[in-house]
Amino acid sequence: MAAGFDPSGRLPDVFTNAGTSSFTTFLSRVAPEMLPGRRPLPPGMAADLAPHATTIVAIAAAEGVVMAGDRRATMGNLIAQRDIEKVHPADAYSLVGIAGTAGIGIELMRLFQVELEHYEKIEGAMLSLDGKANRLASMIRGNLGAAMQGLAVVPLFAGFDLAAADPARAGRIFSFDVTGGPYEETGYDAIGSGSLFAKSALKKRFRAGLSVADATRLAVEALYDAADDDTATGGPDLTRRIYPVVMTATAEGTHRLTDAETAAIAESVVSGRMENPGG
Repeated sequence: MAAGFDPSGRLPDVFTNAGTSSFTTFLSRVAPEMLPGRRPLPPGMAADLAPHATTIVAIAAAEGVVMAGDRRATMGNLIAQRDIEKVHPADAYSLVGIAGTAGIGIELMRLFQVELEHYEKIEGAMLSLDGKANRLASMIRGNLGAAMQGLAVVPLFAGFDLAAADPARAGRIFSFDVTGGPYEETGYDAIGSGSLFAKSALKKRFRAGLSVADATRLAVEALYDAADDDTATGGPDLTRRIYPVVMTATAEGTHRLTDAETAAIAESVVSGRMENPGG
């Protein structure tokens, strides 16, 4: 139980005052032990003790942005989970994907979702896309201690910028380093163990002004190429019908492709590679 709670069940004043628009700052005052980066860890490296999420790609399109992630989580040389979901909506117009220590990544992603919702409720307005990226950067920075012990989380953030002067350039992508440094990417980016191969595929195929449909197929193809060379990245599993998670963020909001839609794209990519394995 957080310090300062009245045994009678009455909430402390900190819960009833307007307070800060940052939920993370609020939590650091009320229950700092609940923040992912504030938990004490035993000495030594812990990288092999928890499952790791792997490859995420994001592509800017004419109508917004596309983000896709494979479904595999690994623990050392073992497959820890085959159907983990690494791409989620951050709010109504933005997406976040996680790579690194899966448990901490999922917790940080959920905290980020609450952070954006809390800000909107307190301020009565939505944070700008740059503001969202900066909030996520500060949360990553708070996990630096755990990252130095091998429990690193590096997200990929993308969204539709409602304030963009040119709607064709409203799809924006932000990457981060382990210390929380935010960097805006141009056109596309990838994170995770298979990112080198995914970005190599995107580098050859990406063109400015792609439609969301074309960017979606390109994202699935890039994940296929990553899985082809990186054992920690899972390709489309036709036997178990496990396919990448693909989401879009456009002027209409965020949208997740249905399993049937993703299956059709993945099966088309696999069929094409049967005739031309090299792409």
